[in-house]
Amino acid sequence: MTFDNLLTMSAVILILPLISFVLIIFNQKRLGRGAGWLGLSFLVIDFILSVIIGYNKLVLYPSEPMLQWKFDWFSLGDSSIQLGLGIDNLTAIMLLVVTLISSLVHLFASEYMKGDERYPRFYAYLSLFTFSMLGIVLANNFLNMYIFWELVGISSYLLIGFWYEKDSASNAGKKAFITNRVGDFGFLIGILICFFAFGTLMFDDIYAQIGAGNLPFGSGTILTVLGICLFMGAIGKSAQFPLHVWLPDAMEGPTPVSALIHAATMVAAGVYLTARIFPVLSADALVFVAYIGAITAFLAATIALTQTDFKKVLAYSTVSQLGFMIMAMGVGAWSLGFFHLVTHAWFKACLFLTAGSVIHAMHASMHHANEHHMDPQDIRNMGGIRKTMPITYITFLIATVAIAGVPFTSGFLSKDGILAGTLAFANLSGHWFIPIAGFTAAFMTAFYMFRLCILAFHDKPKTEIAKNTKENKWVVVMPLIVLAGLSFWFFYSPNPFNADSGWFLDRVQTPANVVPAEYQFDFMTPNAPAVDGQVGEHSYLNGFAEEMHHQHTPAMVLSLIIAGLGILLAFMVYQWRKIDADKVANRIKPLYNLSFHKWYIDEIYEKTFIGGTVLFSKALSWFDSHIVDGFVNGVAKLTSGLAYIVGKFDNIIIDGIVNGIAKLVAALGYCGRKLQSGSVQAYIALSLIGVILLVLLVV
Repeated sequence: MTFDNLLTMSAVILILPLISFVLIIFNQKRLGRGAGWLGLSFLVIDFILSVIIGYNKLVLYPSEPMLQWKFDWFSLGDSSIQLGLGIDNLTAIMLLVVTLISSLVHLFASEYMKGDERYPRFYAYLSLFTFSMLGIVLANNFLNMYIFWELVGISSYLLIGFWYEKDSASNAGKKAFITNRVGDFGFLIGILICFFAFGTLMFDDIYAQIGAGNLPFGSGTILTVLGICLFMGAIGKSAQFPLHVWLPDAMEGPTPVSALIHAATMVAAGVYLTARIFPVLSADALVFVAYIGAITAFLAATIALTQTDFKKVLAYSTVSQLGFMIMAMGVGAWSLGFFHLVTHAWFKACLFLTAGSVIHAMHASMHHANEHHMDPQDIRNMGGIRKTMPITYITFLIATVAIAGVPFTSGFLSKDGILAGTLAFANLSGHWFIPIAGFTAAFMTAFYMFRLCILAFHDKPKTEIAKNTKENKWVVVMPLIVLAGLSFWFFYSPNPFNADSGWFLDRVQTPANVVPAEYQFDFMTPNAPAVDGQVGEHSYLNGFAEEMHHQHTPAMVLSLIIAGLGILLAFMVYQWRKIDADKVANRIKPLYNLSFHKWYIDEIYEKTFIGGTVLFSKALSWFDSHIVDGFVNGVAKLTSGLAYIVGKFDNIIIDGIVNGIAKLVAALGYCGRKLQSGSVQAYIALSLIGVILLVLLVV
């Protein structure tokens, strides 16, 4: 198959969800429940085309650089703005992930959303969301990516706030939208720096210029600023600290939306962006990325320990796992961070859909019992569900084992590689906080995920509602089975203990070799082992790869011990009751409250940024009302007063003079009229009087 044919198929993949959106949104009443099957049919076609593209790019042409179309949109001075589509190995893998998970979510939602009055609109929004994400994946330049980036933002706003009649849902949609605008503003600044520094926004052109030593404005510092600004977009979309607060609130949307957002689409976009900009990140920018990821992984894991809402535990788990991916990118384990993005997509989608399966069954049981006051998402109302919903339980357990990093799962392969990367990074650079945060978060992940599994599925039912739950229909169960199956190791590597021997990492080559070592890794060059007797180009990359090889076994042993301890502790506390969780919580009440209240970060933001914004707006309102309006009203009163004075002056003085002259002239005219009577006798008499007066004056 020719490269042009592959690119044509990629364009079809992009367009089909958009066609689905248009058809559904304008024919909602006519389609009814058929909207779901229409959207699913288009996505199944997309998935089949993605398989064809994936086979050709990953199997037949794995070493080919990006296949792409470019075309000029318009010219700006000496530069032209280009758009286009591109397919490389990352794109081919992401197409498979996005289309498969979107298809499974569409199938799952056909039952989950059954009976919703806005059922067709929901599928229209899902199609728009998928179209937006596919646009990000297929972009070969920053402008394309940013356009679809913002489309993902509006799509997520529509889906998170889908049940907008609930204040919590509408507020969550607004929170997600506004929080992401903060990160997107930094992303936009980075794009502008890119254009003015390199004269292009195409990925390959920028990589080539940096590889040739063409730094932005001749400064490595600007390269750092550029990288951090671009990464700001990932901080928002992938819910990294300090912009992580929107993602748990996104649980207010329907559960299929949660699965789609948390697995393969919106939050994955930030990690995908970080993978794309990896060649642009300077040494200092990489350290910044690594610390943001490490802090996020640790912080979110501590919060997940005490949450009681089924979906919120998974939400904070997602934030923590995204931190692992970002941390991997920052330490230089680029391909392993992307590997974890793919493996996490499967088991996290499985976890959310199993949560949806449980919640759906709880709702059905509540409806049957005519009980409407219980929270069906609170794990304290569950228990014993493994007996009533065995397939849901088994798939949830498989996904839980995977995310905990137990051997023979995909999660073990990717997470073990990331932790080895953090150890290698720390040994070479001295940044030991990063592996400490990573291993601690891994321990907490194993603990809180098995805590969730035990409380929701094990022991005796805590309520009659949980006791009377039943397994769902095949359209709900089948996606769980598919995703659980993809959580095993053999899809990625024949060796269940090392992903390096598998096909996946062989086909996800790091693009870091386009960046000269003296620019990218100069901060660690003194500690990097020499290559062929010289500390030269990519010495750190070679040293890092060698160090990772040495750290693989220690990291694997340590991660196994940590995961095992986390699982054991969860069973001791919640299954065997050897440790009283309530007593422990009371003894460490401040720490428990800190975790349960999410480190009070929302409250801090409420008092500072939100409260400060409200206070600032009130100050502006007061300034507008009293100063600006006061000045305007004062000028108006002054003008009115001056007009009154001028009016009086005009009426009394000016008009007085004019009227006085008029009256004088009138009086003189009156006198003149008396003299000019037209009587000859009077004229003669007056003439004689005048003559007499003249004579008298002379005499």
